[in-house]
Amino acid sequence: MDGETMSCTVRRAALRFGLVFWGGVFIFSSVLWGLVGTDPIESALGKVVHYLLCSLITAGLSVVLFRLHEWGKVRSLDFSLPLLVVASFLLSLAAAPLWAFLGYAVYAVFIWPQPAVFDWKDFAYDMAYGAALFFGWSCLFTTLLFSFEIHERELKLAAVREEALAAQMRALRYQVNPHFLFNTLNSVAGLIEEGDGARAGKMVLSLSDFLRTTLSIDPMSDVPLADELALQSGYLAIERERFSDRMALSIDMPDEVREALVPSLILQPLIENAIKHGVNVTSGQVEIALSARREADRLHLVVENDMPLETTSARKPPGMGMGLRNVAERLRRRFDDESAFSSGPVAPGRFRVSIDLPWRPA
Repeated sequence: MDGETMSCTVRRAALRFGLVFWGGVFIFSSVLWGLVGTDPIESALGKVVHYLLCSLITAGLSVVLFRLHEWGKVRSLDFSLPLLVVASFLLSLAAAPLWAFLGYAVYAVFIWPQPAVFDWKDFAYDMAYGAALFFGWSCLFTTLLFSFEIHERELKLAAVREEALAAQMRALRYQVNPHFLFNTLNSVAGLIEEGDGARAGKMVLSLSDFLRTTLSIDPMSDVPLADELALQSGYLAIERERFSDRMALSIDMPDEVREALVPSLILQPLIENAIKHGVNVTSGQVEIALSARREADRLHLVVENDMPLETTSARKPPGMGMGLRNVAERLRRRFDDESAFSSGPVAPGRFRVSIDLPWRPA
């Protein structure tokens, strides 16, 4: 918060805090005075007047301490707290005679026309009592100042952490697979060489729309699963131009599940992975199957695809590149331990990626 906002916040808090402080002093002093034989009812009005006048003194002490605190912050002083404690002690000593004088003046007014007897010893005792009260208030106000400063730093740190997390999420999501762009552009170049300008133009427009859409979406936002599927239509339109005779897509998702919230563009790397390690390396037709279901308070997403039968466990399993790692990292940062991610072959010629998320309806 800026300096003006901080000043207003501290002022309001000090006012509420001051009412509690002087109210407590009034109650305790009434009890103590009652124990030594003074009628707390008869002395109540005089104490109220005395404490109201002294509350103005504590307000002045608070202004001085606040300005010292701000001065220390501007100069980044490491001894800001000791400085305020010393200042509180000195200010309390300076204000103590005012406390005692006001107390004597109020006493003289309330017993008039009887003469008020002045005693230096009682005056000194009253000064010591007032100094203790003002020093106690000053220390409490200093604690209040530093509590606001700590809270302000926590807010700034939380904002920095959130911005850092958002930047990490953007970096993870914007790592578009270069093979996808290169392959698409190569396909466009091939279509142009073949004289099929119409299909090449359609693919370029699809690529432009897809990139524009993906780059405009907030990486921290969640969308209904139905909208997430709709977002993939542009990507699938591009891939169908490349593999229209070899790619079959099936979707098995009940209407209720389609309304569940998922991180934006969480499916795109999974579908891209299935195409890259399935359709792109297989000569025959390849099926890509998307399915989702709800189990209690969990949402399960599965993407399966065919893969070459000659793939064995001795070789590195396909689909374990940057795309899937980024998805796993996004889920970990977004949901901590409340999500699960797994991928790997589930049968000869079959690869599966599974995501488990908390169920959150749109």
